[in-house]
Amino acid sequence: MMLDTHAHLDFSEFDADRDDVVQRMRQVGIDNLIIPGVSPEHWPKQLAIAKQYQSYFALGIHPWFCPENVDETISALTLLVSQLRECPRFVAIGECGLDKLYPDNWNLQLLFFEAQLALAHDVNLPIIIHAVKAHQEVLSYLKRHKLPRGGVIHAFSGSSDIALEYTKLGFKLGIGGLIMNPNAKKLLKTVSELPLDSFLLETDSPAMTPLNVTDKRNQPANAVLFMDKIATLQKKSSVLISEHLVLNAMQLFDL
Repeated sequence: MMLDTHAHLDFSEFDADRDDVVQRMRQVGIDNLIIPGVSPEHWPKQLAIAKQYQSYFALGIHPWFCPENVDETISALTLLVSQLRECPRFVAIGECGLDKLYPDNWNLQLLFFEAQLALAHDVNLPIIIHAVKAHQEVLSYLKRHKLPRGGVIHAFSGSSDIALEYTKLGFKLGIGGLIMNPNAKKLLKTVSELPLDSFLLETDSPAMTPLNVTDKRNQPANAVLFMDKIATLQKKSSVLISEHLVLNAMQLFDL
């Protein structure tokens, strides 16, 4: 069994051939995936797609989609979380976080991130974090909130030192398409040096398409390429890597 722990299967890029994408995923051995939430506008379609394919899902507000009405939006998220808390496919809060490439809404990002950290703590769920050029700020918040279930730093691309700071706080590192880029030297070094317990397998479909893939749209089936690359870097068999990454996901998300 394999699991893509981060795929936006609900996004419009998959509207024309979503069934084929899921079939292709399963043909290569990716049994299921986690669909992260990104905004109130996206939640209804996200939940419908997750139900249709019996996929796991998370609920959250992405830093790119922070609305102005903070209190109202967090209240809506909290209500939806409470309504779905007993659903066995609801496994995390997120995708949320901080992204310095979007500075215009930075203050809103901080408010939404802290509120979702508090929510993850209150409902005892792991959290899926988007961190772009903001590791020090994210680490500062995580040290203050100390989430008992930890979570995952999605699309991690940093150094071993930063990685170890996250893993000490109970976080996994999401490894995706960037691992196929030979110029991603910090990431390649991190994956080769840290123990396998540190990682989760993800694609971020339809974004973050790896190099040397003809389809410009990333898709869950590509996760097997990333798994094989992890195996090469770790100098272990793909079977062992697959088993370990699935176990990591099952433990983190209580699958």
